[in-house]
Amino acid sequence: MIMDGMADRPIKELGYKTPLETAKTPNMDKMAKIGICGLMDPIKPGIRAGSDTSHISILGYDPYTVYTGRGPFEAAGVGVDVLPGDIAFRCNFSTADENGIITDRRAGRIREGTDKIAETINSMELEEGVEVIFKESTGHRAVLVLRGEGLSDKISDADPKHEGKAPKEVVPLEETAEARKTAELLNKFIQKSHKLLKDHPVNLKRIEEGENPANIIIPRGAGAVPHVQPFGEKYGLKPVCIAETGLIKGIGKIAGMDLVDIDGATGGIDTNLENIQDGILETASKDYDFLLINVDGADEAGHDGQMEEKVKFIEKADSIVGEIMKLEDVYYILTADHSTPISVMDHTGDPVPIVIKGPEVRVDDVEEFNERSVTRGGLCRIRGNNIMDILMDLMNRSTKFGA
Repeated sequence: MIMDGMADRPIKELGYKTPLETAKTPNMDKMAKIGICGLMDPIKPGIRAGSDTSHISILGYDPYTVYTGRGPFEAAGVGVDVLPGDIAFRCNFSTADENGIITDRRAGRIREGTDKIAETINSMELEEGVEVIFKESTGHRAVLVLRGEGLSDKISDADPKHEGKAPKEVVPLEETAEARKTAELLNKFIQKSHKLLKDHPVNLKRIEEGENPANIIIPRGAGAVPHVQPFGEKYGLKPVCIAETGLIKGIGKIAGMDLVDIDGATGGIDTNLENIQDGILETASKDYDFLLINVDGADEAGHDGQMEEKVKFIEKADSIVGEIMKLEDVYYILTADHSTPISVMDHTGDPVPIVIKGPEVRVDDVEEFNERSVTRGGLCRIRGNNIMDILMDLMNRSTKFGA
């Protein structure tokens, strides 16, 4: 179970504690008391892991080999059947002013009407022989797939990363005709998206209601579909993925996992945690050997610099931990995929806490689950790609190395 972005840095306003240290988490603390704890570097020390690359590493794949960009995972996760040769992008519904300056990268955390906007984008014509496939994901997220001959994923991102700037001009990252063509098409796509959406009925209604309009699409994370060994084949386990965002669902799908959709799972701090809990418990009762669970709200709060909301969300998520711990004969691993400090409002390379509970685990002396207390734990400091080896050994399913 990965609490996305849960880890943080000490905050002055919290008495130099982290949100996890500040939050009341009796169930996580109980898990620490009956489990084995430590620190984890999702990829390796000091590397600022993305949610995608960290999950790939935690599942036992080499992110430096498998990862081609975020787009293909997002596209697969929202149900687009990507094909070899397709170039996929992760996108934001964003807000631009009359001068083309981005004033809100997430369009007011838009929740409704994105399907209608997607219909309009899918009517776009860029160039003969190039198909535009666009689909909304959760909240402000979406995916774009360009399908056609002579395309390349070797292009830069358009995302300015911060408000107050225009979308970046997309440029080729290699001197090929394919990269130049794709960069030109993407720049054209961004311009056309603004023309198509600035007077869209959904946006006119949002403006009337005082909400930021989703009047421009910002693509990033270009990538081609990777070839990976299915997770079930790799480990001999029957896997399932329960996640809120298209990105993590896509990683699960490309890894050959079954997917479980949860009603009301938004990927934000307003997500329906009760439904997520029920979905986990129902899925655990079925014929699966491995559950990958991702809960995203703490990461959203970190990116938005919402200190109090991050503390509150961690406290709410703690109740899920309590219910899952009631499952018998289960190895339960709780960790984060990266740190998303309030002070940085982005991912950092800080290690994250991890705890493993289950049969025959060598319980250590840690009594609280947070970034500092787990440093005294028996796992010491591991990397994300160690987790599956440790789990397979605990399950007595690993193969012996040597005689």
